[in-house]
Amino acid sequence: MIKREERLNTLIQVDLPLWEQGIRFTGMDEAGRGPLAGSVVAACVAMPKEPLLLWVDDSKKLSAQRREKVYEEILRTALFVGVGEASAEEIDEMNIIGATKAAMRRAAAGAPADVFLIDAVSGLGLPGEERGIIHGDALSYSIAAASIVAKVTRDRQMIELDRLYPEYGFAQHKGYGTAQHIEALKRLGPCPAHRRTFIGHFV
Repeated sequence: MIKREERLNTLIQVDLPLWEQGIRFTGMDEAGRGPLAGSVVAACVAMPKEPLLLWVDDSKKLSAQRREKVYEEILRTALFVGVGEASAEEIDEMNIIGATKAAMRRAAAGAPADVFLIDAVSGLGLPGEERGIIHGDALSYSIAAASIVAKVTRDRQMIELDRLYPEYGFAQHKGYGTAQHIEALKRLGPCPAHRRTFIGHFV
C-alpha cells in the first residue's frame, strides 16, 4: 500500500492548504464530453480532511469495479455531493462546452463552498472563487473524488440506456465512438439518446 499512500499524499497537495486555512471548498469534474450518445454528467464534491480515502484517484486510473467501491465510500464520507447533467438534446442545442458548463452549474447548486476547484473549466459564474486546474482529476483529491462520482453516475446511465436500446452496445462502450458502436449506428440509424451534432458523418 506504500505506492497508494504516496499517490494520496501527492493528490492532497492542492487541497491541504485549503483544509488548513478552514476554507470551504469543493472539487468539480465531468464525464462524457466525448461520446456520441448520452448525457454529459458533472459532479461537485466536498471532501473532509479526515478520513482520507486511500483509493480516491483520477477515475480513468481505476478499474470499473474499483470505481464502484470508491464511489460508495465517497458518498458515505463526503460533506456534500452534487450531480448535474445536460442531456443529448441540450448538447445539440448549446454545444458540448455550453452543456458541460450547464451540468457543472447544476451540480454545484447549493454547495457549501467559497472556492470551487474545477478540472480544466472556468467561467461558470458560480457564487465563489473558481480555480480551473488543468488535469485537475490527477492533481487534486477533491477533483478526483468528483471525477469518480461523475464517471460512475454516467456509466450507470449508459447501462440503463443499454436496456432500452440493446442493439447499440451502450453497456460496453458507454456511448464512445468504437467500431462496434459506429457499425450499429450505420446499420440502425440513431436512437433518441444519440447526439445529433456528434454523429453527422456516421449516418
